[in-house]
Amino acid sequence: SNMQCRTLTVKYLLLFVCTLSLNSFAQSVENEVNLNQITGVSADTLKKNSEQVDQIISFAKTFLGTPYRYAGTTPSGFDCSGFISFVFGNFGFSLIHSSYGMAELGATVKLAEVQPGDLLFFKGSNINSTQVGHVAMVTEVRPDAILFIHSATGGVMINNFKTSKYYISRFIKAKRLDYGQGR
Repeated sequence: SNMQCRTLTVKYLLLFVCTLSLNSFAQSVENEVNLNQITGVSADTLKKNSEQVDQIISFAKTFLGTPYRYAGTTPSGFDCSGFISFVFGNFGFSLIHSSYGMAELGATVKLAEVQPGDLLFFKGSNINSTQVGHVAMVTEVRPDAILFIHSATGGVMINNFKTSKYYISRFIKAKRLDYGQGR
């Protein structure tokens, strides 16, 4: 009788766990639908985009510490646009080797809405210029940080936009490339 009682308890426990799992599955499907209504982009597409962005960022980070080289486009030394075009080129994107030219690609996004993978464009060292002279890629966004990877005088490095007076004062715009083309 004690064995029957245990078996019954296990059956009810399994039933309870299955019900919980189904509820959480239904909730996640409902969330996907809501996300789709808000963004007009399917959750699958967003997931694919973010997977590719993660791969691009991971690849970019493998070059941390690579020296800066004027007009450099290889791992022996990069300039800012050489680095970005090399990284994206590894994933089948052909980007022009000029920060000014890259700034014309993709869709402009508000700084408050940047996401990993977005490109940030800045004035060069001359703060009085109105022209794009530097490019970086967002690697992480947190309430206290917009981290970006780029090749600057000290080589390939990651900086926090939110704490950098130098880059804040030179910011021009942010752009988002379309990762959904399955290139």
